[in-house]
Amino acid sequence: MNRFNRPTLRKRISESVNFSVLFFVAVIIAFLLGISFISSTSAKDQKQVLTDAVNRDIVHCYAIEGYYPPSLKYIENHYGLTYDKSRYLVDYVPLGDNIMPSVTIVEIHRK
Repeated sequence: MNRFNRPTLRKRISESVNFSVLFFVAVIIAFLLGISFISSTSAKDQKQVLTDAVNRDIVHCYAIEGYYPPSLKYIENHYGLTYDKSRYLVDYVPLGDNIMPSVTIVEIHRK
């Protein structure tokens, strides 16, 4: 193409619209991928936060009362532990008054 042959106005508009549409689609795809990544990271963080909260309440109870909590319900009633029971299963096994209980937290996957 030489400098005297210019593309027609229709062709320039068509190329501009194509670029705009492709750019818009790329931005939307990047946005959706970012949301998906943040969602998966957030789910992992929630499990860790619940684990930390349960352990903190167990140690707090031992420090205040001199013995470990006898049940998970005791922690919920006396120390304000709350969590989404439809999403997490907390297995709390007390081993004795002066032995730290075994706590296992499992995420329930819904389909």
